[in-house]
Amino acid sequence: MKRTPCVVGINLGHDGGAALITDTVMVAIGEERLNRTRYSPGWEASLLYCLRAAHLTLDDIDLVAVSGIGRTPPTRDETGLTHLGIDPSRIIPVDHHLSHAYTAYCLSPYETATVLVVDGGGNNNDTETYYAATPDGLQRLGGNPPTRPRAGGIGATYEAFTNHLGWHEQEAGKTMALASYGDPALYLAPLFDVVDTQVHGRLTHTHAPGVADLARRTGFDFGPPDSRGVHELAVNAAAYVQDQTEHALRALAEQTIAATGLGNLCFAGGVALNCVAADKLRRLDAVTGYFAPPAASDRGQALGCALYAFHRLTGDLPQRPLASDYFGRDYTSEEIEQALHRDPRSGLVERRRTPFTWRRERDISRTAAQMIADGKIIGWFQGGSELGPRALGARSILADPRTTASSQALNERIKHREPFRPFAPSVLADQASTWFDLNQPSPFMLLAPPVRPDHADKIAGVVHVDGTARVQTVDPTTTPAYGALIEHFHHLTGVPLVLNTSFNDREPIVETPAHALATFQACDLDAACIGEYLVERS
Repeated sequence: MKRTPCVVGINLGHDGGAALITDTVMVAIGEERLNRTRYSPGWEASLLYCLRAAHLTLDDIDLVAVSGIGRTPPTRDETGLTHLGIDPSRIIPVDHHLSHAYTAYCLSPYETATVLVVDGGGNNNDTETYYAATPDGLQRLGGNPPTRPRAGGIGATYEAFTNHLGWHEQEAGKTMALASYGDPALYLAPLFDVVDTQVHGRLTHTHAPGVADLARRTGFDFGPPDSRGVHELAVNAAAYVQDQTEHALRALAEQTIAATGLGNLCFAGGVALNCVAADKLRRLDAVTGYFAPPAASDRGQALGCALYAFHRLTGDLPQRPLASDYFGRDYTSEEIEQALHRDPRSGLVERRRTPFTWRRERDISRTAAQMIADGKIIGWFQGGSELGPRALGARSILADPRTTASSQALNERIKHREPFRPFAPSVLADQASTWFDLNQPSPFMLLAPPVRPDHADKIAGVVHVDGTARVQTVDPTTTPAYGALIEHFHHLTGVPLVLNTSFNDREPIVETPAHALATFQACDLDAACIGEYLVERS
């Protein structure tokens, strides 16, 4: 009997994790979801998770592909896999940007595409690369000059401004949100030149020192460092880097599409999470179709490695158009009840012990919709978890989008976030174009289209200051429980969307029922829907 091929991908850098692919299975998770440390490297717990989810063992693995950051891809000896007894011949290194490219193309709906990868930095000084992708394979056609400093790349520049503003470079989403409040026109010099398909940025140093050096050379005042959005000049600096990034990406997309002759654009790397810029890229005349994977940043590296390994092992380029980002495993009712009973085997670690009651609901979606319509803020835990950084209705906190009261309560009582950061709407897919300037699905919350002006005041809780919203379109056939919840809310209120944010409080998004219960107790949620179970404060 022929055994199905089994491959594993591993990311050794920040946002470490593992992915496993067979003919019928794709499972993946980031290490941070298991060890509860944000942006964590590591892969051991993730690999064990994937094997258990697929009911496989180490002996079933035919090939392991591994990527990392640094000057070169990791060697077999550097992976740390041989101590598990995995033969070195079964371990192959993968170029960092090539791994991103595999996630962008193999998970897209397109047969042919231009693949554009833009991030803070990969191997061999890569910050921008592009590929021509067909069913025959991915051909790298070019990228940034290898002699240009990494600091001159789009992603590294955005990271540097994010550091200057007082945040970790992985928190670029805060810079993007803040940018809408500022005026980019105060700084007249461009940050980037795009010559043919190559980017030449103005920064000569990475991180905050690069911004300080730019200020000295140009005379620009970007405000005091570490202001975290409270200084007017720093707000304008955020607007400046966002505006210049958008200009550079549009020019780069047009040039790379012209070079490949392929109008479908597949975009990956951490910069692809910039949903404001992405919404402008998809509207370019040169772009006939647009796709970015939900785990576009290094959270998707392990998955890209696994896709590459499957191609190497079988000779078949895996083309698996993605309908959802739910790469995690399901949890049974027995496992959920274990956590609710505070059974130590559930892994429950309570940061704050709060009295609660729980019961099984006949229709958890209907119950949740009614609670949200009544103004409650609830945790929503259903099915397998999302791989990417956006909560998409598997590990979410949900609230009423109709007023700003819910969003203010989320920021102040539950999420403890900066007040300038917006919350996202999850809208029924067949209603999306009525409420937003959106003519295509956006299931992964990676586009920020304008809200239709005649509807903006009806959903004030999810409209950003610039009139946009980071939209997730929800197809009830793909996500039945979440789709049913929004349909019930639509019936109750006339609004076909809910406010959606990630199920966490300054920690990684919850993965297990025990994580969900611990976070529910530690923050000020009104209730949590964990599988079929409704949990409420006593």
